This record gives sequence, structure tokens and C-alpha cells, in this order.
Amino acid sequence: MAKLFSLFFLSASLSAVSSTTIAEIQGPAWQSPLVGQTVHNVTGTVTAKADNGFWIAGEKSSDVRVSSGLYVFSSSASVLSSVTVGDAISLSGRVTEFRSSSNPSYLFLTELSSPSNIVRLSSNNTVTPVVLGKDRSPPTRYLSALDVGADGFLSVPNNSSRIEKVNATLQPDRYGLDFWESLEGQLVTIPKPTVNGFQNNFGEFWVHGDWPVTGKNGRGGLTLHFGPDGIPDGNPEAVMIGSPLDGTKNPQPALGVGLSDITGVVTYQFGFYYVLPLTAPQVTSRPDATIPATTLTSSRGLFDICTITFGDYNVENLTPKSAHLPTIASHIVNYLKTPDIMFLQEIQDNSGATDDGTVSANLTLSTLSKAIYDISNVTYSFASIDPVDGQDGGQPGGNIRVAYFYRPEVLKLVKGTPGGSTDAVKVEGRWLAPKLNLNPARIDPLNAVWNATRKPLVAQWETKLGTNLFTVNLHLSSKGGSSSTQGDARPPVNSPVDVRTGQVASVAGFVDAIFDKNRNANVVIGGDFNEFIQTRSVYKSLTDTGMTDIDEAARIPAVERYSYVFDQNAQQLDHVLISPAIRRRRVEFEHIHVNTWSPTLSARISDHDPSVGRIRLC
Repeated sequence: MAKLFSLFFLSASLSAVSSTTIAEIQGPAWQSPLVGQTVHNVTGTVTAKADNGFWIAGEKSSDVRVSSGLYVFSSSASVLSSVTVGDAISLSGRVTEFRSSSNPSYLFLTELSSPSNIVRLSSNNTVTPVVLGKDRSPPTRYLSALDVGADGFLSVPNNSSRIEKVNATLQPDRYGLDFWESLEGQLVTIPKPTVNGFQNNFGEFWVHGDWPVTGKNGRGGLTLHFGPDGIPDGNPEAVMIGSPLDGTKNPQPALGVGLSDITGVVTYQFGFYYVLPLTAPQVTSRPDATIPATTLTSSRGLFDICTITFGDYNVENLTPKSAHLPTIASHIVNYLKTPDIMFLQEIQDNSGATDDGTVSANLTLSTLSKAIYDISNVTYSFASIDPVDGQDGGQPGGNIRVAYFYRPEVLKLVKGTPGGSTDAVKVEGRWLAPKLNLNPARIDPLNAVWNATRKPLVAQWETKLGTNLFTVNLHLSSKGGSSSTQGDARPPVNSPVDVRTGQVASVAGFVDAIFDKNRNANVVIGGDFNEFIQTRSVYKSLTDTGMTDIDEAARIPAVERYSYVFDQNAQQLDHVLISPAIRRRRVEFEHIHVNTWSPTLSARISDHDPSVGRIRLC
């Protein structure tokens, strides 16, 4: 009997020695301390299943850095059929850190692969989810400790360190990525989610829940803004909602839509942290569908002789035959109230995406002008310069460019010879009376920083009083090739930030040339900068000239400064900068959210919102 007892005791001791907890697998850092090892007698309760694995929950750790959840990877039908949600199981497997070899900029996902020796210990168990906002709340300011620099996650240089290489101990109370990593594999509940924007191509979307947030705008989204310490706040408290695990379909999301509580598992995939819902949430509220028109209209009264209005709109690959052209015209008339001058971007040539050598956009512009006239009786003239075929980026064949619409009864181009595709503008004239050698013209079109992108269109205007205005309409290089805000590279890759910095410097050189002649010149720069104003290093050469963000001059609340919604943020890529002379006078500005407030993605006309300003030139 004593021998039998000793054998039993030895067996139990060996089992205890060889068992591994989920907390031990996860550890307090980014990567598992047991990576590459085969572990045994891992116990947990199955919380969710997918087509390629399942999640288990172990005993809660007293260390908030350590997750008590774990993903078990397997596409084996026999393995998947052997477990059911609610089963308490033990199993063996190999601890791995997974990242697709084709996506080296993603973070690793800790998982248990090649599961074996699965034993069902009991069934019909329940796991209490972590209620976010109650049990734990995400940080609201910073994404990562490695986002070093005055501009935080937008600092330059990018990709100066790697999370997985450093493999630091998590700081989930301070950094957003650390917070979500500390919950990797766990079952959580998001109470009262509010949608941050439209869905992506896979029906996934971002939300924040009923917990403290920063940057909340009037629509309910989270706006990229400067924090109280002057560092950009990228809203790490938001999280992506993936496809429901039970096969139900997520509802159509839009900015500010309220949803029922979401319970699901935290995972990392496609460059972001996700909560994968157990089942699809339901819509509980939708924001008011009314989109206010601008209040900044033109007036021709005696006391308004120095006042003009302007609009800015990226019209997204507009052609003469675009289905959205009538709606763009309606927006300009009914929401922007036919400003005196319009800065337009993404005007395509007359044949659109057909790559037939066409570069002229006169038909595109005249078709839009007629559509506006038909519903308003307002006649716009237009000014643009045709690019060299295939040299200005955008959709192949489309030859997108920037252009001006203007009301000739208010403004006229100062008499001069129009520039050509490769002609560079120069500032001539005398002291206090700068004049362009060509009008309209392009800034430094042969400079390499403008290769394969739109060249800025400058123009010199004159009012009926003889007051001059210089404008720059631009559309800088896109962010293609950038990495995820929740990726391995820190700060994230912001591609090609060096090119955009050079482009802004090129524009700043033109502005300086005007100010050398007349420091009190009226200058307005507007368009799609494809860059956040919070990336201060990009704008430094321009702000050093004295040009000022009109949002700041007009005192637009920081959380209401957005014209674009992408990932977790309401953000601003479209900007207007004004000269010191204009800033000294009364400045008004409004963002018109005809697109970011669309009830569905399919109803959106452009991915950018337009804006309207009213300024005084004398």
C-alpha cells in the first residue's frame, strides 16, 4: 500500500512539475518567455472558436501586464470538433510568436500551435469577461513608449526602433499598445460602443466604449489632436471590431453610431488589435442625419467690399462622366453656398482613367461649372494647367490635377501669360507690389520632390477694388506605403514624409519670395496636404514664413478639426494656411461634413470633406 501511495505521489508531482499556466506562457513582456518550447497540461476554459483555432482562459493573473487568455491555433477538423465553448480542458502545444513573413511590420501574436493531448475536464462552464471601462480602462494619450520625439507617434525619423526587438515589459496603464497586448487572447466586453468611422473592405470598423476618452468630437468620434503636453494624441483607447465569430454580420457603421454591448476576444491581426465579437452587435442609435450648410456666405454690402469667401474640396477623381459629379455640384451650391473661389483637387482629364494621352481637363471643369449653373445660376470660370501625361500620380490614365473655380464678378486673374506644364513661377515686380512672371503657374515643377505627384498651382488675383491675393492650391504626395499606427515600427512609418517635407519647403520658398517684396501680402494656401498638422516637422519651413493654420486663427475647437476619417481617428489632411496680413483681420472658417457624416459608406461622395472660409483682404 505504501509503495502504491508513493507511485501515485510521484506521478502527481511529475504532472504538477510539467504543467504550465497561461500566465506563464504570456508573461509580462511583448513576447512569451517560453517561445519555442513545448508545454504540457495547459488548462483553461474555451471562450470562443474560429475556423482556425480557439481561445482559452486561465486563472486571472494578479499582474495586469500578464494576460490570462491564449489563442490555440489549429485548422484540424478533429481538433476543432473536440472542444466546445464552455469546456474546461487541458492540452499540450508549442508556444509560438506568429507574424506572417509577408508582413514584417506587424506585431507578433502569442499562440499555442500544434495542440495535442486535449482532455475535456468539464463542460458548460462560463467565463466572466473583463468589462472595459469598469474592470480596466485603456490609456488615452500615447500609443507606445518607443514613439520618441516632440511629435510622438508622428515624430521623424520614423522606424527608429522596433517593439519586438526591444521586447520591453508592458506598461498597460500608460501606453495603448501595451494595454491591448496585456489583454491578448482574453474575453472582454465593450459597453455602449460608439463607432469611430466607416467599415473597411472586410466589414471591420473602429469603436470606443463607455470609458474615459480624449478628443471626442460633437459627432461622437475621436479626433487626432494635440494633448495637454503638446504631443499628438492618436487615441489609443479605440479598438477595431472584426467579423463576428458566429457568422452573423456586423451592422453598417458610420461615425457616431451607437451599438449594443460587444463581447469578444482580443487578438492581433492585419496590423491592428481587434476584438472579435462572439455575435454581431445591434445598432442602438444613429446621429442626426442633418448636415448643416455653411453660414459663411458672400455679401456684397458696403462694409463687405474687402471680404471674399473660398471653398476647398477634394472631389475624388472627377471626370466629365463621373456619377458623383452632379452631387459635387449640389454640395458646392447647397452646402458651400457657391464661394467666390474654390480650391479643387483630383480633377481628372477629359477621358478619365482611359490612358489615351489626353491631358486636358477643360471638359471636366466645364461640365462641373455647367452643373453648378443649372441649379444656382452662378457662373464659375476656371483656371488650371495641364500636366505632362502620366507624370502627376493618381489613378493611371487620369492625370489628376488641382484647379480653381472663381466667380469673375468678384475676382479676376491679374493679367499675365499662363504657365505651361514645366514652367516655374517666379516672383517679380517691385517693393510692395509683387507680381508673378506667369499667371497662373506651377511651383518648381522640375524639382525632384514633385516627381509623380501634383504640382502646386499658384495664381495672383485682383478684386474690383484692386486688392491683390496670391493663392497656392496643392495636393501633396499620398501616404501610400505607411505602416500601421499599431505596428512594430516606432514611430510608425509615415511614407514618404521626407518627400512631403521637401514639397512644403518648395512652397515655402515661393511664399518667402512674395514676402521679400511685401510682408503684408495676402496669401492663402489650401488643398490636400496628405499630412496632419500635428506632424510639425513637415510644416516647419512654411510656418517659419509666418503662415498660420486657419483653424487656429479662426479658433475652431481642436476636436472639431477634421475632414477625413481613417482607422481610429477623425483627422485632417485638408488644410488652409493664411498669411499674417489676413490673420490680423477677422478670419472665419467651417468644416462642412457632407462626407464624414454620411449615413453609410456607399452614400459618401468623396473621402474628404469640403471646407469654407471667409477672409478680409483689406
